[in-house]
Amino acid sequence: MDGVQNSPGGVRAASEERELRILAPQAAMSRNARRLTEEEPCPFRTAFQRDRDRIIHSKAFRRLAYKTQVFTNPAGDHYRTRLTHTLEVSQIARTLANALNLNEDLTEAIALGHDLGHTPFGHSGERVLNRLHPGGFTHQAQSLRIVDHLSKEYCGLNLTLEVRDGILRHSKGQGPIFARNGEDPATLEGQLVRVSDIIAYLAHDLDDALRAGLIRPQDLPPELLAAFGPRSATSIGAMVGDLLAASSPESGRLKLAFPPAMEKNMLELRGFLYRRVYQHPLLAENLARSNLIIEDLYRAFAADRNLLLKYYPIAARMDHTPPAQAVCDFVAGMTDRYAQAIHQQLFPEAALELQGLTSASLEIQAF
Repeated sequence: MDGVQNSPGGVRAASEERELRILAPQAAMSRNARRLTEEEPCPFRTAFQRDRDRIIHSKAFRRLAYKTQVFTNPAGDHYRTRLTHTLEVSQIARTLANALNLNEDLTEAIALGHDLGHTPFGHSGERVLNRLHPGGFTHQAQSLRIVDHLSKEYCGLNLTLEVRDGILRHSKGQGPIFARNGEDPATLEGQLVRVSDIIAYLAHDLDDALRAGLIRPQDLPPELLAAFGPRSATSIGAMVGDLLAASSPESGRLKLAFPPAMEKNMLELRGFLYRRVYQHPLLAENLARSNLIIEDLYRAFAADRNLLLKYYPIAARMDHTPPAQAVCDFVAGMTDRYAQAIHQQLFPEAALELQGLTSASLEIQAF
């Protein structure tokens, strides 16, 4: 054993060999992973473990702690942020990967990187940038842009193709739980993250809405309350258990599935959250003000290159990037509190301070 560990690449090689022995034939094997730019492998980590670590140590990952999930930070200490959502997705996805003998390291890396491109103020901020930015904006494409280009002072993380694919294809919006027409991630691990994302937000957005008093348990249709129970742990357990029970080999390949009744209940719960929580008047009021912040900042930096360079000097090095893209990168990368603080500096007369805003130092946002 000592000889294996002391030999060049011995620890990594042992991990790769263990994958071949333990994982399902359809699992992604780290020894087959490829990158856009080839590099020397790590002697003690597999390719997917290395990707996971690069994501965790990135500045974009740290900023998720101060980005909105549903409730604008800092509405309360116990509401989910984009970071805690990411960790919950990772935990669910790893549980599923372990149970199905898929690659946990790949699953974890995709899960930890899937929301790096989210804007401040959640999906509301995403919709504003999609409206303002030429060519539109999606958080999944921005997540890929961050890991490919913006991280490490515009050098990128050079992640494996498997992780990049899972990040780009994780989002479903209001579409079907399982993608159609070739939109699924190429790996089963990527598909697990896509499903785990919806499991996580259905459970914790409902939990947060109940905690905030936006809805009461009795507001849920009886069939949904019976299917998911009163607590997030109960609902996660129900969805995970049903997925594992219904997923089975089809034509020699594992196919992920929910029982029809559970898939129907999940879609109905998602519709309930859109109607009763995401469009709740109390949230809409805060998000309307947040949207103005995003729009003011985007327009201000787009109109004044010198102002952009003052706050985002790395834009000077982005020679082949259209000016509007640099503005979009900067605004999308902001945390809630950073966007609020800059807005107060640039537009003091607007007084669009969100409830509960605390002072924030204006640290330059370098990706």
